[in-house]
Amino acid sequence: MKHNHPLAKEGRERERESRGKIPIHMMEVCNCIEPQWPADELLMKYQYISDFFIAVAYFSIPLELIYFVKKSAVFPYRWVLVQFGAFIVLCGATHLINLWTFTTHSRTVALVMTTAKVLTAVVSCATALMLVHIIPDLLSVKTRELFLKNKAAELDREMGLIRTQEETGRHVRMLTHEIRSTLDRHTILKTTLVELGRTLALEECALWMPTRTGLELQLSYTLRQQHPVNYTVPIQLPVINQVFGTSRAVKISPNSPVARLRPVSGKYLLGEVVAVRVPLLHLSNFQINDWPELSTKRYALMVLMLPSDSARQWHVHELELVEVVADQVAVALSHAAILEESMRARDLLMEQNVALDLARREAETAIRARNDFLAVMNHEMRTPMHAIIALSSLLQETELTPEQRLMVETVLKSSSLLATLMNDVLDLSRLEDGSLQLELGTFNLHTLFREVLNLIKPIAVVKKLPITLNLAPDLPEFVVGDEKRLMQIILNIVGNAVKFSKQGSISVTALVTKSDNRAPPDFFVVPTGSHFYLRVKVKDLGAGINPQDIPKLFTKFAQTQSLATRSSGGSGLGLAISKRFVNLMEGNIWIESDGVGKGCTAIFDVKLGISNESKQSGIPKVPVNPQPGNFAGLKVLVMDENGVSRMVTKGLLVHLGCEVTTVSSNEECLRVVSHEHKVVFMDVCMPGVENYQIALRIHEKFTKRHQRPLLVALTGNTDKSTKEKCMSFGLDGVLLKPVSLDNMRNVLSDLLEHRVLYEAM
Repeated sequence: MKHNHPLAKEGRERERESRGKIPIHMMEVCNCIEPQWPADELLMKYQYISDFFIAVAYFSIPLELIYFVKKSAVFPYRWVLVQFGAFIVLCGATHLINLWTFTTHSRTVALVMTTAKVLTAVVSCATALMLVHIIPDLLSVKTRELFLKNKAAELDREMGLIRTQEETGRHVRMLTHEIRSTLDRHTILKTTLVELGRTLALEECALWMPTRTGLELQLSYTLRQQHPVNYTVPIQLPVINQVFGTSRAVKISPNSPVARLRPVSGKYLLGEVVAVRVPLLHLSNFQINDWPELSTKRYALMVLMLPSDSARQWHVHELELVEVVADQVAVALSHAAILEESMRARDLLMEQNVALDLARREAETAIRARNDFLAVMNHEMRTPMHAIIALSSLLQETELTPEQRLMVETVLKSSSLLATLMNDVLDLSRLEDGSLQLELGTFNLHTLFREVLNLIKPIAVVKKLPITLNLAPDLPEFVVGDEKRLMQIILNIVGNAVKFSKQGSISVTALVTKSDNRAPPDFFVVPTGSHFYLRVKVKDLGAGINPQDIPKLFTKFAQTQSLATRSSGGSGLGLAISKRFVNLMEGNIWIESDGVGKGCTAIFDVKLGISNESKQSGIPKVPVNPQPGNFAGLKVLVMDENGVSRMVTKGLLVHLGCEVTTVSSNEECLRVVSHEHKVVFMDVCMPGVENYQIALRIHEKFTKRHQRPLLVALTGNTDKSTKEKCMSFGLDGVLLKPVSLDNMRNVLSDLLEHRVLYEAM
């Protein structure tokens, strides 16, 4: 619309002049209409100020829109607000540029003004078109209001769910606390029904338990106790299969067999009923790792009924509560079942422990009685054996006919065999009760093998059996171990080879066991820098052994059934004792044979320490047969309560040239002994320390060592404690009965040379 007001006309001319900078002389030729009245300067100022505030308002509105978009999370059309902001900013820019058009202005200002108006027109048109598109949606849906309502409804649902979960959790915690407060199964189930009935306001609640056969469910617990127990229903009912098929609570018909627990009334409809399974832990016995066997097909059935006089229905949170409680009941029942089973197992274990403790005490009593019996019998048997061997050896020194000498030698051999048998029985007894321990020391291994052959050769020569000894070049000479037990093992094995061979030859081989040497599969050789394994192989061409009889050879009193074995005699203890000695030395022993009449090979490995000594430590061995004149005039005192033993010991010493004085009591011994006596033989009886006190009193009588005689205990007790007592009470040696003439000769020589004598016991 065109304005012909003079002021407007004047303003337009002024604007054209300022925008185009038209010269005055050109305006003179312009055919323009002059204003009829002058411009109103006041109105121009009002327009100027108005344009300024309009621009300020236009620039502030986008800022407010930006703040709104940033803070609002519910408005869905943010991009429309962005367009509005751009439109308003451009409108504000045009008004701001107008401030420079009220006076004379340059062409640049005119271009900027034109650009701003063009952009304003474009943005405003786009905004208008967009409003045409979204206004129907805003009018028809009321987006913001609906969005807020949806948000509010969602928040209400979340709050309701949270409240329901809190309530359910509170009930579950309460029920769990009540259930877990006891481990009695009946209390758990009854408490569960009572608490569920109170929490959910139930009319009835029941628990059906499976019978022992597993074919029926039995009504075991009810809330109101209106129905007797022992009411059963088949477990294969469809409704039961439906409930057992899922872990969720299932709504069932109020008229189903498991729900017909309320009195029939036609006034009200029966309330809704739900049922849920309760897994049961079936403890038949405790399996591996002490975990019980869980049968997943054993369930109890819990039935819950709403009141019949109300229109209540089961809500989701109530069903969830029932499911959680069912799981908690299952856990509590499993704990109770485990406790019951563990208590039964504990009671059974206590009974077994009592029985085992009683059996252990009885066994210990029996072992002590056996050991005491063996010790007494050993001592009592060695005393007469001492007389037999000593007198036989003395008789052997006299003039005898060949027939008489043969009989005396037979008596000596039989006596020696009996003494060996007694030693074997005692060794076996101590091996079985664990009281026998190895006595480790340094000894010459090569010398030990040569001594064994010297002892065996006389018997082998009689049977015309050549014996060869092969010692490996790398076999250590000095080793650390139990010399006596190792010699006993070798003697037993080589003696068996000689005993069971009638012809052929016997070879003894000793070598260092290597890790690649053949050995039983359950035995591994692991040598170190401080020890090695000695392997001894004894091969003969004798009677041989049936391979089926080999495992029996290491059993006590076991003998093979071959004629050669039976005719050779033997107690059947040698290999059994050898095996136990080998085990003590951390080794292994086995026998190989191709059959009867084909000979056999006995092999054993034992663990020995490596010694760095260049010569054998300890007491050197005296000559085997010193001359009897060496002891002429040697004054010896013999104290023995047994007259026969006293007389026999005196006879041995007198035959060796000694001057012997005998006494029969401790008091008499203490009165008679003098500095002229060089040796005192004291018989030490069985238990107690009374017999050892005499040694202390003799020490008190002779304060100077060179004046005191050598004190030697003569005993038939092979117990290690006897040797320890003798050493603790100051005795200089121990001599084990029986004693032969050669043995007494060697003992005196050793004692006088080294002033100490302790035989291995």
